[in-house]
Amino acid sequence: MSDTSQPAPARRGAAVGFIFFTIMLDVLAMGIIIPVMPKLIEGFMQGQQADAVRIGSLLALVWAVMQFICAPIQGALSDRFGRRPVLLLSMTGLGLDYILMALAPNLAWLFIGRALSGMTAASFSTANAYIADITPPERRAAAYGMTGAAFGIGFVVGPLLGGFAGSVDPRLPFWIAAGLCLLNALYGYFVLPESLPPEKRARSFSFTRANPVAALSFLSTTPQLVGLAGAQFLYGLSHHVYPTVFNWFVTYRYGWNEIMISYALAAVGVANIIVQGGLTGRVVKRIGERKSIILGLSCGLTGFLIYALAPTGNWIWFAVPVAALWGFYAPAAQSLMSQRVDPSEQGRLQGALGSMNGIAFIIAPLLYPQVFAAALDARHVVGEWPVLGAPFFLAAVLLGIALVLAIRATRPDEAR
Repeated sequence: MSDTSQPAPARRGAAVGFIFFTIMLDVLAMGIIIPVMPKLIEGFMQGQQADAVRIGSLLALVWAVMQFICAPIQGALSDRFGRRPVLLLSMTGLGLDYILMALAPNLAWLFIGRALSGMTAASFSTANAYIADITPPERRAAAYGMTGAAFGIGFVVGPLLGGFAGSVDPRLPFWIAAGLCLLNALYGYFVLPESLPPEKRARSFSFTRANPVAALSFLSTTPQLVGLAGAQFLYGLSHHVYPTVFNWFVTYRYGWNEIMISYALAAVGVANIIVQGGLTGRVVKRIGERKSIILGLSCGLTGFLIYALAPTGNWIWFAVPVAALWGFYAPAAQSLMSQRVDPSEQGRLQGALGSMNGIAFIIAPLLYPQVFAAALDARHVVGEWPVLGAPFFLAAVLLGIALVLAIRATRPDEAR
């Protein structure tokens, strides 16, 4: 295998398949442990449920902080040494980390495992950089849409598989996740060519350029990057309204049970798969990146307003597909941003974006639950409708600001 040229077409197809499955398996491996993590933590806490919830939030925080720190480092390493070694080492490390968590004898080891998981799962940035390497600019939005579909598949299948396996043994999902990651690393070792030739790599690696602060400052190099990076952060922050308060919202607002909640979240995942995997490439090709960005954010804003104002639970099923159309935004935005940096800086760009997502993941669990708790207190004074929709009103406002930033950033005079 040579590093001096781009992958041949046949091998490029195998590489795209590997990247697709890498992202899907990363998400699936994370999702597969969600149903069993509370039971595992409770076992260490000897049934102390309130303390177990607090420990669970701390584990999520540790994971997010490591994403924030390590995503730009992985991206910069891939710019210097190539995408292939970083991806294979990351996938191998993630598999070994799940084995560590499967064997964890106490909470301390579980915290170490989640920290290592946050470090190794930062391979999303390198995978996105790989896509930019091998995909011409006019096809990148469709390619990023497919990676979004892979994310959606993992989000749907992971928790379902984890729930079934966890009913047998709460540690079994960790072993399954480890096996999937290690098998994918082995497959990639044989089929994954290097996408970044030596002559296009960064000349050196430096922590002064790869640390999160430097990575975020890199996004200020052009006016378009600044605007789209701000929109991307608000987009990510608004998206986290789903995992942080959706289940509480539909439980207290509409009286839904666990089965209804699982159906709704599965519907969210399936809708995102359809939009990003089946529609994004066609829509972007037809109307272009700028209009796709505006359309996507507008649909997301509208969907969140429907959530917030829905008088009955039946409206949720209408809101899901409308909100899912915001999936047009991220692939189109990533395509534009990838065109604003050199090939030797694609990993740095994706790492900076991954670091921003880490910040959003840190803020969201602190923001939306507090807003919803305040709404629960206020409902006794002003009524349940529409005050309980406050978290989704906030998410809609964030998307509205993102829409303004994106419109300004993608004006013709800013695209330079």
